Amino acid sequence: MDDAIKRVRRFNRAVTAAVGALDESFLGRGRPLGSARVINAIGHGRTDVAVLREYLGVETSLMSRLLRGLEDDGLVETVVSTQDARRRVVHLTKAGAAEFRAYERLSNTQAKAMLAGHAKPEELLAAMDLVASVLGRDRVTIEEADPRGDAARYCLDAYYEELSHRFEHGFDVSRSRDPVAAQMVRPRGVFLVARSDDLPVGCVGLKGGGQGVAEIKRLWVAPSARGIGLSKRLMADAERIARELSIKTLRLDTNRALPEAKQLYLKTGWKEIDRFNDDPYADSFFEKRL
Repeated sequence: MDDAIKRVRRFNRAVTAAVGALDESFLGRGRPLGSARVINAIGHGRTDVAVLREYLGVETSLMSRLLRGLEDDGLVETVVSTQDARRRVVHLTKAGAAEFRAYERLSNTQAKAMLAGHAKPEELLAAMDLVASVLGRDRVTIEEADPRGDAARYCLDAYYEELSHRFEHGFDVSRSRDPVAAQMVRPRGVFLVARSDDLPVGCVGLKGGGQGVAEIKRLWVAPSARGIGLSKRLMADAERIARELSIKTLRLDTNRALPEAKQLYLKTGWKEIDRFNDDPYADSFFEKRL
């Protein structure tokens, strides 16, 4: 255990030094990391002060000091929301937008240099993804998404690629009972995407079939985000929405090459049933009454 703790602390020191977290002038722009992160978050659309504070994980008093400093520098403007007088919104000024673009260029250059300095950049990225998912587990969000949109497509393409490697004879989506998008949007169903700091890391579809019955389809979690309970969260949200849509019975199927999926279903109240479809890739079938 002592060795493990030393390795964690070494990692913390390495990351702190590599990203310049303690520098008074982060990336040479004349202000510390905290202020730079505020500019970055606003530049990426988080303009509601309460949302901004939650995203950055800072206390109200610190948020106020950071915004006041940026206001004094002429980089941001804070005003009362036109939609809710109890809330404040913050925007970048012209000078602030220029700083945001400068930070983006410098951060991209720094990232490229990190990857270029390693003989196996894909392995380095995989390790980074794993650490980011673990450290950011409390900030992973699950939102309804267009099953035809970019985020859904990203998840589904990764899901199909993984199945093609794990299934004994590969996977061809054209042979499976791939649900059409219209079956996974309200009021028939829904498609959910999990995001870690805007990066899609998981998905699940609720395919409505009418008469109070629906299927769970395309449950997938990125390898880097496994082990933090995300599959259970996705399934729980899908079940919650099924109840909202007055769905009484859920069904799903899975393949023997995905034993962890079968274990999840058995542990969360699903009952194994007889085959209910002709999907050539399915060999286990489950049902759950809501």
